Amino acid sequence: MMKFLPQEIIRKKRDGGALSREEISFLIGGLTDGSVTEGQVAAFAMATFFRGMGMDERVSLTLAMRDSGDVLGWRDADGPVLDKHSTGGVGDNVSLMLAPIVAACGGIVPMISGRGLGHTGGTLDKLDSIPGYRTQPDEALLRKTIEAAGCAIIGQTGDLAPADKRLYAIRDVTATVESVPLITASILSKKLAAGLHGLVLDVKTGSGAFMADMKSARELAESLVTVANGAGLKTSALLTDMNEPLASAAGNAVEVLNAVAYLVGARRDRRLDSVVIALAAEMLVLGGIVNGTGEGDGMAREALSTGRAAEIFQKMVSALGGPHDFVDEPTKHLTKAKLVRPVLPEAEGVVASIDTRAIGLAVVTLGGGRARADDPIDHSVGLTDLAGISDEVGDGRPLALVHARDEDSAAAAAKTIRAAYRLGEPPAGRRLIYERIGAERP
Repeated sequence: MMKFLPQEIIRKKRDGGALSREEISFLIGGLTDGSVTEGQVAAFAMATFFRGMGMDERVSLTLAMRDSGDVLGWRDADGPVLDKHSTGGVGDNVSLMLAPIVAACGGIVPMISGRGLGHTGGTLDKLDSIPGYRTQPDEALLRKTIEAAGCAIIGQTGDLAPADKRLYAIRDVTATVESVPLITASILSKKLAAGLHGLVLDVKTGSGAFMADMKSARELAESLVTVANGAGLKTSALLTDMNEPLASAAGNAVEVLNAVAYLVGARRDRRLDSVVIALAAEMLVLGGIVNGTGEGDGMAREALSTGRAAEIFQKMVSALGGPHDFVDEPTKHLTKAKLVRPVLPEAEGVVASIDTRAIGLAVVTLGGGRARADDPIDHSVGLTDLAGISDEVGDGRPLALVHARDEDSAAAAAKTIRAAYRLGEPPAGRRLIYERIGAERP
């Protein structure tokens, strides 16, 4: 690799210059092998935060981070290798249903997921509530699971895009997380390392999203789609609403239980169902399994109605070490909170708006999330029966049920939840899926 001086690369970006592919590769290579110091990487992250990056730079950064470790290959796969990424929200357990649905339709889904961040829940934390489930398998077990079930929802291994782990840790302590170029490279480097053929992005906007306003969400979606396609990965994005929790549950075990109920048809929250099916249809189109989203919608719903998606979810759980009867008897295996308390509103009325971020933070304060990276998680706590916008609430319909480990934490969560709900006249013309960003589709 060509030799550069890290400080000169940093200076160039600090002064607003565009970095070459070779300069970016050198810097990321040095981050990976330790020849570039943490201080230099922090300075690079801060310069990028303020000066930004052009699309060519973002592609180069993403590819350099992908190539910092192993890149999986799926030459023997008997279907397109597909995945989805969500920018995070509250009550967003979509991955748990989406992966087995797409696998039931003929896709191969090695879904690399993450843990909770801030007020948002993490897919891996949810799966950790299943006894025995291995969220960090080695590559051999990953491939065995894919062979058995067609999908595997797991965490990033140390060999996939290791530069991303190191760079994110530095960004986390230097106030440079909220950079669209760095977010783009962080998300996509892991997805590219998974050897995908197609990727669908669920970019959320609203009171419970990291990108709360539409302009910021669209900017991120366009960056992700442009860079991913520029790096050779067919990608599209849906901009979706996060002004209220997506599912009626928020937490870990409670969201897993909600997902199983969805898969077996016992309960399907309307908003959640709409997003799951829309993303599934988009993935099936990208993978060339169907010719249009209407056909994809029908195929995804058939995978549910026949029980095939639930069967595949069970195969995945079993292959990764979980109970063999989990789908049939989830409550036997999931931990339960010590107490459940209803949160009644201060007056009867109709829900007009929700501070969804506050709902997520209520789960964190119950112990279902992390205030610090090394905090333990109580998988049993959380919220269920969450009221949505336009729901009537009162003595007969609480805002939520709080699942807590003690009365004090239940009371604190109840106070937060009451403050998060505003009663009145719901806004007219609300939408769930705002728009699609990506190449034209059939």
